[in-house]
Amino acid sequence: MILEVAQFAITPGQEAEFEAGASKAAELFARAKGCQGMEVRRSLETPGRYLLLAKWETLENHTVDFRESEDFPKWRALVAHCFAGPPSVEHTEYAAGT
Repeated sequence: MILEVAQFAITPGQEAEFEAGASKAAELFARAKGCQGMEVRRSLETPGRYLLLAKWETLENHTVDFRESEDFPKWRALVAHCFAGPPSVEHTEYAAGT
């Protein structure tokens, strides 16, 4: 399982709109090939900072299957206008823990 970690800085005053768009986008992720779930989390310490955590079966499920699908531009249309800058995206794999 691959965990996509995307960090977004949201333009002040656009937080509620971003959250609404992310909620609507959950169905896009739910039907994406290889997606095993997603959630968006808001920072308590830094207002306007959000994390998207998406679980993918393979890296290619995100970087190829989802990003080249008809749903990727729909996701961006729901949230990108709220971005204060480009998001930071990385992919992680399990290394240790309980």
